[in-house]
Amino acid sequence: MDRRSFLQNTSFALSALALTQKNLLPAWLDPSWKITMLRSNIGIFTERGGTIAFMLYKKGIVVVDAQFPDTSKHLIDELKKKSEEPFTKLINTHHHADHTSGNISFKGITGHVLAHENSLQNQKRVAAAQKSEDKQLFPDQTFSDTWSEKFGKEKISLYYFGRGHTDGDAMIHFEHANIVHMGDLVFNRRHPFVDRSAGANMKSWIEVLDKAVNKFDKNTLFVYGHAVDGYAVTGNADDLKKFGDYLGQVLQFTENEIKAGKTKEEFLKNTEIPGNTEWKGDGIQRPLQAAYEELTAK
Repeated sequence: MDRRSFLQNTSFALSALALTQKNLLPAWLDPSWKITMLRSNIGIFTERGGTIAFMLYKKGIVVVDAQFPDTSKHLIDELKKKSEEPFTKLINTHHHADHTSGNISFKGITGHVLAHENSLQNQKRVAAAQKSEDKQLFPDQTFSDTWSEKFGKEKISLYYFGRGHTDGDAMIHFEHANIVHMGDLVFNRRHPFVDRSAGANMKSWIEVLDKAVNKFDKNTLFVYGHAVDGYAVTGNADDLKKFGDYLGQVLQFTENEIKAGKTKEEFLKNTEIPGNTEWKGDGIQRPLQAAYEELTAK
């Protein structure tokens, strides 16, 4: 073999080895989490569970939602690389575990935890039922309708517009950047979980989304708790309108089936919502069951 052929073959072999080893990298070298900066100093963190938002400012770090204990540690480690300032506020959009069980990672390192007053009660109720109070970091600050505070040049405002995904869903508005974290008030093209045990109401949910569309403007960037594969966890008011339309279609379809005499068991065998082609995938029984129970409740 001449020198040129040897060098070419060696180069090909090393390239193939590199590609093979890339697929064998340990998790800590090829992390599953992702940080995406949105506007100015505000970004989102995705890994497992509800989408996390964060803001870096001159005197600290504000975080919205916390996913799980293991994933929240990944977030904290990454943010410490970006800023040496302390965590000043952790905000929960609502109480579900994929948004709040990671709160515990912030114990002793954040100034305060903030949530809607119903969200706090729901978190305490679920923790008591599961005997997991020692694994929780509960909010020490709550609000009822609105809340605002300045963080450097940014003003963060929270709004509660009524029952939706639960009875304690907060919208978090970064006013200067014009970014709103909707929590699980929006499932982007994904069939939603409707937590009736925590006061969810689909009719009210539609009204909540309408209020959000009217409150914020055409330039507002919205962050969503979840999205189906192939769709983003960020978007504009059109997504809120479409999700509201979807909820309305679910309720109308359910009402028609009830009037037709369908039992709950028969109704839950449906695999699609007539007239809706965008919300696909599994999990359709979740909104169908919630709609049936809501419309037949006495």
